[in-house]
Amino acid sequence: MKIYTKTGDKGTTSLFGGTRVAKHHIRIEAYGTIDELNSWLGLIRDQEIDVHSQEILTIIQSNLFTIGAILATDPKKAILKNGKERLNISKISSTDIDLLEKEIDAMNASLPKMTHFILPGGHQTVSYCHIARTVCRRAERQAVLLYEKVTFEDSVIAYINRLSDYLFVLARKLSKDLKVKEINWIPNEKH
Repeated sequence: MKIYTKTGDKGTTSLFGGTRVAKHHIRIEAYGTIDELNSWLGLIRDQEIDVHSQEILTIIQSNLFTIGAILATDPKKAILKNGKERLNISKISSTDIDLLEKEIDAMNASLPKMTHFILPGGHQTVSYCHIARTVCRRAERQAVLLYEKVTFEDSVIAYINRLSDYLFVLARKLSKDLKVKEINWIPNEKH
């Protein structure tokens, strides 16, 4: 497989199905941000964190590839002439969303009650989590914008939404694991 094709040299790229669109098209922005998020998750997974979190992050990364493929598929060319779906992969299911919720609940059970917003930071790994969370929120905004123009599986939006919650709680868990003090944001108080 050749890495460079030169077909994008004039500012367009091809969706799955062959349709060419501008590289700034909202569909490209949406799945490009999912790709960016996936890279941040790889960086978090590469840190010295517990094996269970690494395994969950690997599952999430795989699901993000699925989401990227869904977003990269031209809806007008999603069904082949023989009636089969062009994108022959598992979709994001309620089971995938349930996994995130179970992980959030399990991590939350061991954390102190949150009484204020928390300032991101305290440790490099925790900061990576917060960056990933904000990239996830951007991906969600872009996916919702795309969804308003051309619908796709609702589960994609729900998954991205739940993932940002997961990343916030993971950041808190990692703060605890790394013995990092969380700094509460208290309006008008200087730290």
